[in-house]
Amino acid sequence: MPLKMSTMVPSTLYARISRLAADRRVHQAFRWFHLNDGRLMEWQRAMVAIPAPPFGEAERAGWVAERLHELCLDDVHIDNEGNAIGVMAGADSADPIATRQPVVLVSAHLDTVFPAGTPILPTVDGRRLTAPGACDNAAGVIGMLALAAALKSAEIVPERTIVFAGNVGEEGEGDLRGVRHLYSRSLWADRIAAHLVLDGAGEAIAVNEALGSRRFLVTLEGPGGHSWSDADAPNPIAVLATIIVAMQRVPLPAMPRTTLNVGTIEGGSAVNAVPEAAAARFDLRSTDREQLERLEGELRLAVAAAIDRINAEPNTETNVEISAQQRPQKKAGLVCARIERIGDRPAGRLPEGSPLLETLRAVDRHLGLQTQLRLASTDANIPLSLGIPALSLGAGGDGGGIHTRNEWFDATGRELALKRLLLLLLALEA
Repeated sequence: MPLKMSTMVPSTLYARISRLAADRRVHQAFRWFHLNDGRLMEWQRAMVAIPAPPFGEAERAGWVAERLHELCLDDVHIDNEGNAIGVMAGADSADPIATRQPVVLVSAHLDTVFPAGTPILPTVDGRRLTAPGACDNAAGVIGMLALAAALKSAEIVPERTIVFAGNVGEEGEGDLRGVRHLYSRSLWADRIAAHLVLDGAGEAIAVNEALGSRRFLVTLEGPGGHSWSDADAPNPIAVLATIIVAMQRVPLPAMPRTTLNVGTIEGGSAVNAVPEAAAARFDLRSTDREQLERLEGELRLAVAAAIDRINAEPNTETNVEISAQQRPQKKAGLVCARIERIGDRPAGRLPEGSPLLETLRAVDRHLGLQTQLRLASTDANIPLSLGIPALSLGAGGDGGGIHTRNEWFDATGRELALKRLLLLLLALEA
């Protein structure tokens, strides 16, 4: 039989959660978490050992799909974007693929920030795992697998079909491509009623507000040349520097909080060569879409002004007295610019009073946790921007050194977070 929240009495949300938590099958699922702590750590160690650099998550996706198949989920496959998918049919649908019933999506991103070739040597010391990506987001992926395993072990049939997705492309220039695909081109694109994102460690934090961002690669190209004989050639690095200085002078409001960062700058080939090209990556962030549009406009204006200024300057002779044989040869040429948007994460917010948020608070109250709401940029940006109820939640334990080679995860406390996630998942009403 399915666990139906809608028919439970008494009717208060907290009482309904307590009634759900007292169900024998839910206790069996909780027991699975308790008895399989070692198994979860071994899964985590094995998965972390598989590299998942940006746009290189295929092998890890295959590993996750194997686990979903072992757990006897339906329709296990890797979709066209590279997401590993498994389906747990709900009581409302004998065939979740053919029918059009709403579904609940549970996702955890597979990718890491570490480029291909990064040494990965996972080490386990008791309940602590150290390796690149040990917490972000191995913790989330293993939490997702634990939920599916516990539900299957306890023979719980959810009221609504649950789609489990190990998705690609959350970090950096992945630009949320895995979740974008789920909401635009998947079988469930227009049927997702709620979305739980599992990201990192922790048991009380919930991201309910999506931090918007836009990222741009600005590339300048010029004729280049020798630092002496072509000294009058326009220098793309110098022009790029004027653009960066101009952007640093753009006023940024404290409310809504808005930030600008130049994350990388590169160009040139030698100290005695006028560079042919230079490039920089700009990261614009705000909780307000209008501020992002304003900053994008300022960046485009700064680039256009710098290019117009350098291309309008006449070549001038050097004022150093030199012989005819040594005289620099003027090299005419214009600097051109290219602005590429390499990231666009929409802002959004789960409204106060949302049934999803109220249900989470009831679950946390039952477990003795205090819900801590946060603002962040996660896979939940996509559903929140579309008005679909979503939260990004930790999968338990603790972690540190995030995005460094010394990243670590400690499984202490993971069981409590998994209970929280399971209760929330079962309590969702489409």
